[in-house]
Amino acid sequence: MKRKRYEMEKKKKTEIQTAIEELSLFIITKPGDNTELATHIPLRPLLSFCDLIIQVLDKIGPTMAVLRQDIDQNIQRLEKVCETDSCVYSNLVEILKKEKEEGTSKMVASCSRAIFWLTRTMDFTSGLLRLLSKETSLRMEELVEECYMTTLKPHHGWIASAAFKVCLKLVPDNKTFMEAIGARDESYDTFREDIDTLSSLLTPILKEIYFVLEQYGLNRLRSM
Repeated sequence: MKRKRYEMEKKKKTEIQTAIEELSLFIITKPGDNTELATHIPLRPLLSFCDLIIQVLDKIGPTMAVLRQDIDQNIQRLEKVCETDSCVYSNLVEILKKEKEEGTSKMVASCSRAIFWLTRTMDFTSGLLRLLSKETSLRMEELVEECYMTTLKPHHGWIASAAFKVCLKLVPDNKTFMEAIGARDESYDTFREDIDTLSSLLTPILKEIYFVLEQYGLNRLRSM
């Protein structure tokens, strides 16, 4: 009976708190100057984080279906290549290295493009959460647009930009989105603390990935 009561009273973690747990164990390993080994950036934790983004989008509803599908396809593409040799391709950098050597890194369906767009998605998500916790007077639509302009818009062609404008009109209100990410059961101060913690963990990871993408000539990819 006591155990049952404990389980009922046990607080369920929000997606943000789960992401914090995932990323707190994330370790990037850089080789020394006198070695040919590549920097090691673990792929699986990043895919888990992106999967959490999908879970949030699912809670928001069908308005986010296009973005959700794009993220899911990129995750599946990377999981598939990782399964071919989990020891080697558990390192994100090895995937970039492989496709650069094959000359396929900038192809539409490449894993390198998947890494690029998932990184941009994580950057967009992190930025949106920071704005949501600080700019309480702005509507959700305004927050999304502001974050989009700095993270995704520079890499979108006119088709993708036009599609975004349509999706922007379908963005839920602040309350609906906050409840979707678990803020309904959290105090606002706790919510802000969680976002600050997530941001402090994610920012240096994204910085390192962007650095590696630039090394492989993948920092300026564009969609249609």
